[in-house]
Amino acid sequence: MAPCGRVRARSRRGPGLLPPLFLLQLLGALGSARAEQGGAAAAGVVFPVAAAAGQAQQQQQQQPPPGPQQPPQPGLLGVAPAGGAGVARGSRGGGPSAGGGGGTWKLADEPSCREDVTRVCPKHSWANNLAVLECLQDVREPDNEISSDCNHLLWNYKLNLTKDPKFESVAKEVCKSTLSEIRECADEPVGNGYVLSCLVDHRGNITEYQCHQYITKMTAIIFSDYRLICGFMEDCRGDINTLKCGSIRLGEKDAHSQGEVVACLEKGLVKEAEGEPRMRISDECKKAILRVAELSSDDFHLDRHLYFACRDDRERFCENTQAGEGRVYKCLFNHKFEDSMSDKCRDALTTRQKLIAQDYKVSYSLAKSCKSDLKKYRCNVDNLPRSRETRLSYLLMCLESAVHRGRQVSSDCQGEMLDYRRMLMEDFSLSPEIILGCRSEIEHHCSGLHRKGRTLHCLMKVVRGEKGNVGAGCQQSLQTLIQEADPGADYRIDRALNEACESVIQTACKHIRAGDPMILSCLMEHLYTEKMVEDCEHRLLELQYFISRDWKLDPVLYRKCQGDASRLCHTHSWNETSDIIPPGAIFSCLYRHAYRTEEQGRRLSRECRAEVQRILHQRALDVKLDPALQDKCMIDLGKWCSEKTETGQELECLQDHLDDLVAECREVVGNLTELESEDIQIEALLMRACEPIIQTFCHEVADNQIDSGDLMECLIQNKHQKEMNEKCAIGVTHFQLVQMKDFRFSYKFKMACKEDVLRLCPNIKKKVDVVICLSTMVRNDTLQDGKEHRVSVKCRKQLRVEELEMTEDIRLEPELYEACKVDIKKSCQNVPYGNAQIIECLKENKKDLNSRCHQKVFKLQETEMMDPELDYTLMRVCKQMIKRFCPEADAKNMLQCLKQNKNSEVMDPKCKQMITKRQITQNTDYRLNPVLRKACKADIPKFCESILRKAKDDSELEGQVISCLKLKYADQRLSPDCEDQIRVIIEESALDYRLDPQLQMHCSEEISSLCAEEAAAQEQTGQVEECLKVNLLKIKADMCKKEVLNMLKESKADIFVDPVLHTACALDIKHHCAAIPPGRGRQMSCLMEALEDKRVRLQPECKKRLNDRIEMWSYAAKVAPAEGFSDLAMQVLTSPSKNYILSVISMGICVLFLIGLMCGRITKRVTRELKDR
Repeated sequence: MAPCGRVRARSRRGPGLLPPLFLLQLLGALGSARAEQGGAAAAGVVFPVAAAAGQAQQQQQQQPPPGPQQPPQPGLLGVAPAGGAGVARGSRGGGPSAGGGGGTWKLADEPSCREDVTRVCPKHSWANNLAVLECLQDVREPDNEISSDCNHLLWNYKLNLTKDPKFESVAKEVCKSTLSEIRECADEPVGNGYVLSCLVDHRGNITEYQCHQYITKMTAIIFSDYRLICGFMEDCRGDINTLKCGSIRLGEKDAHSQGEVVACLEKGLVKEAEGEPRMRISDECKKAILRVAELSSDDFHLDRHLYFACRDDRERFCENTQAGEGRVYKCLFNHKFEDSMSDKCRDALTTRQKLIAQDYKVSYSLAKSCKSDLKKYRCNVDNLPRSRETRLSYLLMCLESAVHRGRQVSSDCQGEMLDYRRMLMEDFSLSPEIILGCRSEIEHHCSGLHRKGRTLHCLMKVVRGEKGNVGAGCQQSLQTLIQEADPGADYRIDRALNEACESVIQTACKHIRAGDPMILSCLMEHLYTEKMVEDCEHRLLELQYFISRDWKLDPVLYRKCQGDASRLCHTHSWNETSDIIPPGAIFSCLYRHAYRTEEQGRRLSRECRAEVQRILHQRALDVKLDPALQDKCMIDLGKWCSEKTETGQELECLQDHLDDLVAECREVVGNLTELESEDIQIEALLMRACEPIIQTFCHEVADNQIDSGDLMECLIQNKHQKEMNEKCAIGVTHFQLVQMKDFRFSYKFKMACKEDVLRLCPNIKKKVDVVICLSTMVRNDTLQDGKEHRVSVKCRKQLRVEELEMTEDIRLEPELYEACKVDIKKSCQNVPYGNAQIIECLKENKKDLNSRCHQKVFKLQETEMMDPELDYTLMRVCKQMIKRFCPEADAKNMLQCLKQNKNSEVMDPKCKQMITKRQITQNTDYRLNPVLRKACKADIPKFCESILRKAKDDSELEGQVISCLKLKYADQRLSPDCEDQIRVIIEESALDYRLDPQLQMHCSEEISSLCAEEAAAQEQTGQVEECLKVNLLKIKADMCKKEVLNMLKESKADIFVDPVLHTACALDIKHHCAAIPPGRGRQMSCLMEALEDKRVRLQPECKKRLNDRIEMWSYAAKVAPAEGFSDLAMQVLTSPSKNYILSVISMGICVLFLIGLMCGRITKRVTRELKDR
């Protein structure tokens, strides 16, 4: 009988493989299999096999026993494939004894093996040749080494077995029903060993228990040496010599160690795949090696090298694991990285795993569990090259693609896939691409971290840029491995992540089913929270770095968006890639469509949009999770943001330096910022910080499916609520500052005004410039009554919102901020930016500002006075008073309304104080008082032209124009409208000296020295002015004296401008001057006449104050004589003694007239006399 079957060309494995290689399938597994599979299993195959073998025994009973070095032919065995136990049961059952019949040749009786059998094998097995053979060939301990003569005898004995036709006859008898089912094997000719070869090749399809046991056990005993495999030596002889895998001279080494030869070849095959130089194995030998590994995949005893290397470890870790169907392999794989696992076993297991990575059929359980699914989803089609078809990675990706598409894959197959995906993540050395692409990175950064996936995570860390640089090849290899292992679908695949995050999952994600893809999202949601631990944070970000670079690696996103991606982004199937559209570009495509308006069309489905938002929220946690951002901005990150190491600081830094970034980076950051403006919830860290304020004030807009900028607007409006925390306030302010760089970064403003900007303000990008441009047009169109507005209604409405928001923080007005940076540092260093406090500080220190800052502040005040609603501080402080007194008032008349109600008893003191501040500001320059400016439009250039000529457009006149108008008011020369406004100003400033900038400027020292007590009063009621009037003689400074004299002059024009006198004479005015209208000094003249009239009795206080005023006026007349005829005439008219003065003047005029007449007659007479001559 030939030692192996013939070559069958129809075999799918190619010529010359099956018959030679099936023999190695049987590499001596019987020794341990006997104990594991139990006596019952063995006994079940004893009797039919023994009966069949008995037929062969009868034919050869007359043969003489063989010599010691020439074992008998197989027919002499007369033995079942069970061990001694089976023999014992066979003897008790009355059947032919296994070698126990009279005259039967026994291995135990051979002189060359008798001593070894006695020493090694139990006595009850001596009568069974196969049991003895099993016992001897499983010996590996140095103390029990088998003698060379016995080894040689065993070798020849097994070789003879392969050539005996009776061996095939027994197989046909035991496997009768199986052969009827497998026609291919039944049709093989008898006598050449072809039938047995065919049965071994179809062993996975054999359902008949006795046949399967016979084939497995007999071949395990007989074919324990690669030299017995027909064709193996021919296919691999050259490779054995090249790799020096051959055994030493026969007889000097344990023949069973020939399994080491196959192990050596397997290691050579692995090293070649890993790019080992000068390591080349022929294709024929490669196929033979992989087929050997495949045929030994169901029982670890069949891999002789691994069996002997892991025998002790199997007892330690897998004692209760039944052999067969690859169960022991899987058990050992699961314990591969245990500290107590021996190194030699770990190496043997790694080699086998590497073979599985090259050919999935080397894993019996995987091949069996996934066989139908592979066929169903065409993962093993014939037209694919075998090297691709059989790779574990191809199988995983093909079946994962089916799972991700929602196809049904059997639970057994998915379980096997999960195990091997975990295996790939645990040990980087199982992936030749990693070995080839990342060799230098491993040596430099990650050496000595081989266990439990630590090397892979170390490489991920390197790729993230945290530990040096990494090559593109290594990064691509890692990306490929992540896709093959697909840990995004089940976090447990990544053992390093699973162990690091176990505590976080138990506390933060316990509501999610174990293995659910949403566990990773849950972990990301708790990133940078108190529940997250540092090690989990690092492992999570390392994995997410790669998942974020291929949208397919997030299974939930893929499931919800595959239809949209196919429709809108032209994607391929899960396990296919495109050079035209890389995986990273697909997500960019999705999020562009996620935020399209209905008018723009082609939007994402609601489910897909929600997932896109979830991913964007996660990416906002770390700039490295955004592939485009990191790729385009790597240089700028190093240049501008190298010191920004805190969470979220890198993106903020890029936004702060937007104008400094390179074009590609600027575009990416701009697009992301524009996206954030529409959906600020993308900013996960900001949302986390602002959660309390959102729940309290913005929960309604936060619950909206579509944000559209409402949430950020709400946060801005409530930024200064007492519930607002510092982190949220800083985040909101930063976003406001970023918005100023481009009007597109304000979503609502962009949507409302985009067309207006393109039409009216083209080529303007910065938001502040756009706001100024549009506001200017709105103001000009408003001033020109009847002209149609160029800016649309919706834009004007949103423009108002933007203008109001900009007033809250000086940094939101870049030009003002830049102009005043030095002054802020000097005068407002400890003042917070929010609530317009810096702006208010600059206003209060206006005199100390540099000229450029002063000019900007003046322009700001001018704008605020024209539109008080833009005065953030006034509107904030007087918010309740506005509701009380001015609910219907127009925004532009708000300050005027507040001024009118300033002295109300229910006026809030803080608001009253703020109104006074604004009045002081208004009185410094008429241009800051729009009502006065309009009322005195004709009077100002008429009477104050000299002052205007010296004025500058962007600096105050320090009240000069108003002082000029006051003097004209005293002269009663102003127009009625202007006079009314000036009277109000005089009345207000008469009560509070601070409202008269000229008086305050020129008399500051006198006020401090002469009227300090009055000036310190909390409520100003005109006492300071009265003090200055009383102390007029003590005033030395000419300018101050002049201002006091002007006050006296003004008081003559109207009693209302003299609050002290008016208060003292209020009853007398009511009794004696009620019928006289106020103004133009009429009531004052009435009181003077009453003072002179002896019949009228005035109140003592009024009489006293009037006498004081007369003295003051007399002194004023002496000190400040009239500067011109008009001034003199006005003094006479306003004088209390004007009747007397007018009478004297009239008499003088009459005398002059009479003298003129007389002189005229004389001159006429003289002239006539001269003519007569």
